[in-house]
Amino acid sequence: MSDWSDWSDWSDWSDFCAAHRYGTVQDTEMTQIRTALLALVLAVASAGQSQPTSIKSPNFVIILADDLGYGDLSCYGATHVSTPNLDRLAAEGLRLTDFHSSGAVCSPTRAGLMTGRYQHRAGIEGVVYANPKNNRHHGLQPVQEFTLAEGLSAQGYRSAIFGKWHLGYETQYNPTRHGFDEFIGYVSGNVDYQSHVDQMGFEDWWQGAELTPQSGYVTELITDNAKAFLDRHPCDQSFLLYLAHETPHYPYQGPNDPATRKVGSPGATLGERKDRKGAYKEMIEFLDLEVGRTLKALREKGVLENTYVIFFSDNGATPLGSNGALRGAKGSLWEGGHRVPCIIWNPGIVPAGSTSDALTISMDITATVWDLAGATAHPQRPLDGLSLAELIRSPDQDFDALQRRQLFWEHRGGLAMRDGDWKWLRTSNTGNGEQKGRLLHLGQDLGEKEDVSETETEREKRMRFAAESWLDDVRRGATLQPDKD
Repeated sequence: MSDWSDWSDWSDWSDFCAAHRYGTVQDTEMTQIRTALLALVLAVASAGQSQPTSIKSPNFVIILADDLGYGDLSCYGATHVSTPNLDRLAAEGLRLTDFHSSGAVCSPTRAGLMTGRYQHRAGIEGVVYANPKNNRHHGLQPVQEFTLAEGLSAQGYRSAIFGKWHLGYETQYNPTRHGFDEFIGYVSGNVDYQSHVDQMGFEDWWQGAELTPQSGYVTELITDNAKAFLDRHPCDQSFLLYLAHETPHYPYQGPNDPATRKVGSPGATLGERKDRKGAYKEMIEFLDLEVGRTLKALREKGVLENTYVIFFSDNGATPLGSNGALRGAKGSLWEGGHRVPCIIWNPGIVPAGSTSDALTISMDITATVWDLAGATAHPQRPLDGLSLAELIRSPDQDFDALQRRQLFWEHRGGLAMRDGDWKWLRTSNTGNGEQKGRLLHLGQDLGEKEDVSETETEREKRMRFAAESWLDDVRRGATLQPDKD
């Protein structure tokens, strides 16, 4: 077993690499909205019970990459990048090989993570766009939805998000309206890494619900703010840190590249870097360095051994990145659009160097965190995700709930489902009628090339019916988004 105290040496080495490759890496309010229900739940849970001061619930650090593909990390077979810190997390933790984002694009997956439910139930089936002509007025409704942070709040946790929100631009949708005690970052789908301007030319860097400029490269700022949170956080209170990184989403800017956007110029660039592949590589490798710096901050705080670190991506890579042997890319329902890397790490709890091919999904992270923290779902918002707590402890075991499960995806008329190694897929609806569904067996055909629906007609019918029934179910009673007016 690894000597957990040696992460300092590893991170010092990472800092050395960063200083020489990119330039020196610097270590550089809102009152939480709680409903009467949450206060009551907390009071009832603690009434008549003496809380042992020597036992503290585990901490959670969720690190979410943006558009990182299944083949974009060394520990998942990448040769075009070097990711030693994430490789070490995988070597000392659990690597999931059949893990999926609940959406094929950004906003839906984030809604699924926040609620632990299929994003359609929250009325967020696609991207919440920055353009006011589209759906900039939509978002995760603070009254109707019960979030990951709110569930932990009832257990006495303090929660913070640093980085990308992308679940509503209006202040009514701000993370601090959803149970997070602290938020520093941006609310749009992406910002210029240096100027923090969104695609429509709006300044987009917030502290709580207030626009508050902060200079620096976004990937580094996220770690800076996480470290500041840890520095001031009381050691006897459990916490959730949600580090929602922008990397490697466009605009493609390495840490030393200049700003490409300015306020008041929608869609304009000031000379975007031509070497996009080179920028992409730098962005991923810098993210890896910041993961190492985050782990170093946890060690220095003395909370490393009581902290779960969970790393995954919100969807597959664009064609600029790599989805390994998988077919498709971001925005598609082929495996490359939603099968993503996921690493779960906690020294002494998660067996080092373990892997699992259990069929898992990003909504499971919510269920898992709540299970490990002793939190429960809202009675009127039952979870679609399953807790992976037992899988984390015993990755070599088969668990019936995971073996029996079926998973579903929908995006822009496309529809897909998984049932073990079987996959049913309809890529889209066309103007000339509905496209025929494909039936695939991923155990024999991971690249999704051979349609066996003609020889497995009954299975194809059953899976198509299940997928269409699921879509009807998640849309029935879904939270309504407001009209533009």
